[in-house]
Amino acid sequence: MTTLLSIPSPANGVWELGPLPLRAYALCIIAGVVAAIWIGERRWVARGGTAGQMSDLAIWAIPFGLVGARIYHVATDWQLYFGDGQDPITALYVWRGGLGIWGAIALGAVGAMIGARRMGLSIRPVLDTLAPGVLVAQAFGRWGNWFNQELFGRPTDLPWALEIDAENRPPGYLDAETFHPTFLYESLWALAAFGVLIWADRRFRLGHGRVLALYVMLYTLGRGWIELLRIDDVQLDDVLGLRLNAWTSIILFLAAAAYFVVSARRHPGREESVFRPGEGPAPTGNAGPDAEESTDESDESDEGAEVGTGETAGRPNGPTGSEGDGDGRPGR
Repeated sequence: MTTLLSIPSPANGVWELGPLPLRAYALCIIAGVVAAIWIGERRWVARGGTAGQMSDLAIWAIPFGLVGARIYHVATDWQLYFGDGQDPITALYVWRGGLGIWGAIALGAVGAMIGARRMGLSIRPVLDTLAPGVLVAQAFGRWGNWFNQELFGRPTDLPWALEIDAENRPPGYLDAETFHPTFLYESLWALAAFGVLIWADRRFRLGHGRVLALYVMLYTLGRGWIELLRIDDVQLDDVLGLRLNAWTSIILFLAAAAYFVVSARRHPGREESVFRPGEGPAPTGNAGPDAEESTDESDESDEGAEVGTGETAGRPNGPTGSEGDGDGRPGR
């Protein structure tokens, strides 16, 4: 198959700096994490939180997410580590690559919840705050698959087809030269979903975990159709003709949609505070005879600020805010 136009793949995804290998995939992940934290900080402060708390929370969420990503990869590609002739100890060699997004999201959320409780933060506002930034992190992370020439789709001759070197083509596709760039599809989908999520949160003042639920719905909707294009090997057998990740997307979409509807009926609007009861900054005010006058002045000041800049506690003040590996071993 020959195309007049196509997207070339990078010739190399690892650069040696003396004894230190610098992996493009790792750089993509780091860039995504930095962007997600920055977006989360802006959204958190806009909702009434304290600056720096999302950065502190990342200390919990990131390690949990990495462990979850590795566990999911090993569980779904177990033959790479526990099959005939394989060495099970290599399942612990994280530096060789192999990550799965579903595990990263699941355990990353657990880490965020643990950190939130220890910091006196309300869990659902925290997850709602972080969800949009995760989409941006995923958009960055997917470009690591481009450097690794992995997790691409079926052969195609579309103008945006992706060139894949012969040694990276799966069995049965050695004669094909260009494939669907599913990394690009998912990256663009994640950015579009980010825009929808930010708009919906500002427009409808989503709360009580509904931003997170909408994130899950939007991401799985895109991931589901992208899975139909992918041809990379999955060690677990297909179920009723669909890949494991396609079924995972369907189940999570339905669960998130159900939660969104039930939550909207039971808890309309948004939480009044992002802190747990009894936690958060102590209220300030005057205790003397001028207290009432000071309160009135404060109210007038707040009213003026709201007119000038929009709703501070409910909306961001400005624009806000993977898979595969660094060694050619794909995740999910």
